[in-house]
Amino acid sequence: MPGKTADRFVSGFISILGRPSAGKSTLLNALVGSKIAIVAGRPQTTRTLIQGVLTLPEAQMVFLDTPGIHKPDTLFNRRMMETIRSALNERDLLLYLVDASVAFSEADQEAVRVIAGTRTPTLLVLNKIDRVKDKSRLLPLIERYKALHDFAGYIPISARKNQLGQLRPAILARLPEGPAYFPPDHITDQPERFIAAEMIREKIVAATRQEVPHSVAVLVDQWQESPALTRISATIYAERDGQKGIIIGAKGALLKRIGTHAREAMEVFFGRKIFLELYVKVEPKWRESPEFLDRMDWRSDGRKK
Repeated sequence: MPGKTADRFVSGFISILGRPSAGKSTLLNALVGSKIAIVAGRPQTTRTLIQGVLTLPEAQMVFLDTPGIHKPDTLFNRRMMETIRSALNERDLLLYLVDASVAFSEADQEAVRVIAGTRTPTLLVLNKIDRVKDKSRLLPLIERYKALHDFAGYIPISARKNQLGQLRPAILARLPEGPAYFPPDHITDQPERFIAAEMIREKIVAATRQEVPHSVAVLVDQWQESPALTRISATIYAERDGQKGIIIGAKGALLKRIGTHAREAMEVFFGRKIFLELYVKVEPKWRESPEFLDRMDWRSDGRKK
């Protein structure tokens, strides 16, 4: 029957890209309707590719949150940039997110060059418009980006306030007909151990300042489940003794607070009682250690250098 669309099912893979602190993880959580990526008001909170899946009666959208586009000054940062570039390929759509509340800069111009060579359709998503009092500022900003890349569309949103405007319809309109790649209840490919480690790191980022969040890694050492309780033991790695001292705090007060907040978040997310033990160790220059980075990356095959 001509014009009938009720039986049409679309699906596809959509990468979310942008500079640090543009709000990519907040957008992922808003699109999926569940908190699967940690959010903090610090650059480079997201360190790896985070998958979030939204299944609707007429579509399945597989979103991939990426680290912020930045200058790779360490092995760790170079790996993050490799992750970003891999997110450009074999995708059905790209969402390039910008912070519309700040002035356009040379760093923004450099960041757009990362997507310049891709043929994948890209929507420019102007985030944080709730912070833009004079909405007429958006038009000149759009013109700046339009001069740099042939975007498929321009959509203003506020991910923090869950005001996504026409973003979801714009995504659906650009996805091809296809199957559901995952079961309807699947929302992420992240293992529970990784999610738990990220929740701990989120609380560290919120509780500390300056260079500490960038110098911290979290690895889950033990995970024991019983019908009544899940016991988790994790180690927080800092690069220097001074950072270790900051994380522990006076008489262990800050570490205790981090553990309490992380445990509470885990209990909400996993829906069960959690017993959490945290340890802090110094691992000098872990951001330049291939072996340590492989331990952090649950997708690693152990051969990445």
